[in-house]
Amino acid sequence: MTTPPARPVPANAYGDDVERVLVTEDELHTRIQQMADKVSAKFGDEDDDIILIGVLKGAVFFITDFARALTIPSQMEFMAVSSYGNQTSSSGVVRILKDLDRDITGRNVIIVEDIIDSGLTLSWLIKNLKNRGPKSLGVVALLRKPDAVKTKLDLELQDLGFDLPNEFVVGYGLDFAERYRDLPFVGVLRPSVYR
Repeated sequence: MTTPPARPVPANAYGDDVERVLVTEDELHTRIQQMADKVSAKFGDEDDDIILIGVLKGAVFFITDFARALTIPSQMEFMAVSSYGNQTSSSGVVRILKDLDRDITGRNVIIVEDIIDSGLTLSWLIKNLKNRGPKSLGVVALLRKPDAVKTKLDLELQDLGFDLPNEFVVGYGLDFAERYRDLPFVGVLRPSVYR
């Protein structure tokens, strides 16, 4: 996995708040299709639909595009957890704001994660969901900051989209104080915006 090169920022509603683009819209969609193909092949012989779990709000764009790219039936579930607030890094203290609406016992479950940053929230989520007795539990992560990961993740990583530098990124679901999620690319937020 290589870190994508930085590119100029296309015109957007946020002016020059984004310093540079790390992953373009086309690169996102191409890689998501590849990831969905891999998961479809792995679970193609299963009788039950796989359950995709997205963590609100960041994973909404990714889980939607990922589910549409699958060639096997899937069902979506959502959780809302908080570990960031309006900060730029995870506090490591996780609170459930919205839990799953269904039982996942005996089901094939994939956490569809937008970004592995510190890994603290994902590590907590994996432990929480394993205790619910799924048949299998894996993770597909679109983005990862390998230099920021603070915990060893006990998981089956089905696939990973892109490794990123340890900078504050926004777009394609990623936000700062609830802004920038709607950008169709992933870019670096200018430090002057959040300092």
